[in-house]
Amino acid sequence: MIKIEPYVFTPDHLAQLVDLINYCQNIEAGLGMKMADQADIFDIENHYQRAGGQFWLALDQGQVVGSIGLMPVNSQAGILKKFFTLPAYRGVPQHLGRPLMATLLTFAQTHDFSEIALDTPGSQVRAHHFYEKQGFQQIAEDQLKFHWDFPKRDSLIYLKEI
Repeated sequence: MIKIEPYVFTPDHLAQLVDLINYCQNIEAGLGMKMADQADIFDIENHYQRAGGQFWLALDQGQVVGSIGLMPVNSQAGILKKFFTLPAYRGVPQHLGRPLMATLLTFAQTHDFSEIALDTPGSQVRAHHFYEKQGFQQIAEDQLKFHWDFPKRDSLIYLKEI
């Protein structure tokens, strides 16, 4: 049974999270993202949790099979980050993306976030369809009411108002 839990540091879970992110970003999507450029992963407590957001791991028999994070920009806006699942947990029968997203959206609603933004590579069409089904709308970067640094890699920006 898969459990979605707020991140609590353990060396094993961090190592598995790094492997998951590297696999999804670099092996599958070919983005060439360096883990050294993703400092938030190595300090989740400060970048997400202490700042008023949260980061979750999806665990199957104690193994990391998915992740999702909500990084606050201010008291009302957050960035959806590090939303990944291993391929075996996508689509039928697992649909792990849905409960991960539901967990994030429930947290956002109960913590008075009014909008969530995300960036995603333009080539990730399957992800775009998923975000749109979840109520995110593609917008131009200049339509955002706030700024955050994200890798400019032919990215599309999506926004969901809550």
